[in-house]
Amino acid sequence: MTRAMSRTPVEDLNRAEAAAELARLAAEIQHHDTLYYQQDDPEISDADYDALRRRNEAIEARFPDVILPESPSHRVGARPSAGFGEVAHSVPMLSLSNAFADEDVAEFLARIRRFLNLAPEAALDILAEAKIDGLSLSLRYEAGELVQAATRGDGTKGENVTANVRTVGDLPARLKGKGWPEAIEVRGEVFMRRDDFFALNARQEAAEAKAFANPRNAAAGSLRQLDAKVTASRPLHFIAYHWGELSAPIGAGMWEIRQRLADWGFQVNEPASLCHDLDEVLAFYRATMAARADLAHDIDGVVYKIDSLALQERLGFVSRAPRWAIAHKFPAEQAQTLLKAIDIQVGRTGALTPVARLEPITVGGVVVSNATLHNEDEIARKDVRVGDTVIVQRAGDVIPQVVSVVKDKRPKGSRKYKFPETCPVCQSHAVREPDEAVRRCTGGLICPAQAVERLKHFVGRNAFDIEGLGTKHIVAFWDDGLIETPADIFRLKAREAEIAAREGWGGKSAENLIASIEARRRVPLERFVYALGIRQVGQATAKLLALNYETLDAVIRSMNEAADPEGPAFGDLLNIDGIGPGVAAEIVGFFTEPHNREVLEDLQRELTVEAAKAPDDTDSPVAGKTVVFTGTLETMSRGEAKAGAESLGAKVAGSVSKKTDYVVVGADAGSKARKAADLGVTTLSEAEWLTLIGRGNLV
Repeated sequence: MTRAMSRTPVEDLNRAEAAAELARLAAEIQHHDTLYYQQDDPEISDADYDALRRRNEAIEARFPDVILPESPSHRVGARPSAGFGEVAHSVPMLSLSNAFADEDVAEFLARIRRFLNLAPEAALDILAEAKIDGLSLSLRYEAGELVQAATRGDGTKGENVTANVRTVGDLPARLKGKGWPEAIEVRGEVFMRRDDFFALNARQEAAEAKAFANPRNAAAGSLRQLDAKVTASRPLHFIAYHWGELSAPIGAGMWEIRQRLADWGFQVNEPASLCHDLDEVLAFYRATMAARADLAHDIDGVVYKIDSLALQERLGFVSRAPRWAIAHKFPAEQAQTLLKAIDIQVGRTGALTPVARLEPITVGGVVVSNATLHNEDEIARKDVRVGDTVIVQRAGDVIPQVVSVVKDKRPKGSRKYKFPETCPVCQSHAVREPDEAVRRCTGGLICPAQAVERLKHFVGRNAFDIEGLGTKHIVAFWDDGLIETPADIFRLKAREAEIAAREGWGGKSAENLIASIEARRRVPLERFVYALGIRQVGQATAKLLALNYETLDAVIRSMNEAADPEGPAFGDLLNIDGIGPGVAAEIVGFFTEPHNREVLEDLQRELTVEAAKAPDDTDSPVAGKTVVFTGTLETMSRGEAKAGAESLGAKVAGSVSKKTDYVVVGADAGSKARKAADLGVTTLSEAEWLTLIGRGNLV
């Protein structure tokens, strides 16, 4: 697969080309997720990233028989701060996928219709609401009384901010009206109005305290005060838009429940509308964007949610985002400034990423001094040169990027930028593979930049999530020889006094760091695998490995056995639905490399890696079973069938083997059905499968 294939229209791809292109897209999306969420150093804009996902989805729609796993999810949040008690969310608080163009919204609705096997003319109600730019919060009420409030945190656990939330004036301490369930978690957003934000910053400046960058930061900082009196002095507000745990149903649709929340004393999202088709949701989006400046608080887009809760349940989730909702973001704000220099940063996989150093400029209310230039192809395409005046925007109102050059302002004598062919850190040769946009340092383990970036990835939020061990501390500890390998992090306890004596530290901060490290000596297998930083292995693939092999010892043993590409172990790896030959080769290569084996053995002496657990559904008749779907299903799409099986604890495989428990056979089934018969594997019709999992009423 050449990079030229990535520009081939989807309708011109054949099946083999589509399979290869999906594998390339999966690897590229995982690569960009790692840069964005773990290293805060993206190569591409949100819009460009979304285009990758859009192409991936278009290919999947045309070639459903070669579908890979869903694109990796957006990061939900961060682990709760040590300053607050932890609250476990009984129902996870998820993030949303983003849309940046009308076409993205059209594809979102079309994708839902495909997933549900709905005809184009079938009715589909959509709740559209303004997207508040604030801090997500979950409020638990029992017998109508507020008993607990928690931030989103990492989506699974949040911070207990109950005392602070009780000071928010327009948030009901007791529910009004009637009809609310015995127990209910109301979810929404804490925010600050613009006029209140400007007044707060004026008071901050008068007191010679640090001003807040924007209303969202001001709201988050105000709510997360250890002293509730400080929170009480800040003008915070709350808008409700969803729910978590319920002891009894509260409605059949989002619009109905929205009215109930208002009846119970909550402010609800405005503007809002119950739409019925694409034209109506886009009209609402444009009207809301036009009214944006006149609203009392900041919004950064519109959220679309399928109204019917029954359809939401069928649609389910992909990784950590619902299939039934999407955020349609407003266009990024732009500004002009001077590009003073282009620096090259080296990532953990050796990728050389160009970063623009800018004359500081305010964009969308935030001061920007650095911006991504993506890669050398983008620099050449835009002809970006040092000394240029450039147009900068914050993609999705978050990531600074250089959009274009103002050629009329280019200084005389400027020279085209020449991308380095050697690593700026270790001076090793930097090479570029034919099918990649990225140039990589070949220094590997001898390159300090890669070693440091791998350590930063290891402690990152989706990996070990060690609070207090940020980028500057990793770099400083590396420079001074305190840590060289991941296992060294867990030996820092013996050097606590040395850390406490370092500049900028102290006894308490050193004690807190060691406590954070010690709390991570037990780690789930999927986080451990992700933390290893295996190329092309993101969170989704790490989870697949964990669920299919269950223990670290089994992963290591199986990958060593898979070193023979013709052997059964490599076949078992490829049989995992969503792991193709390229990803499989990267995984096997990592676990069989001698240095990596030493790192693993060292870590195993310091840690306990917890075995993976299937989804907690003890009543499921297919928990732990391996299922293959083949042929065309009638009552649901292949994607819905696979998602449903996985939610019940089953493992979905891409091919049939002796380890397969069930093959679900749809219309026009081919070789997989024949192979099941040859191997004596149980085959089920779609109706028999639905009856087995307790959904026979759909037949």
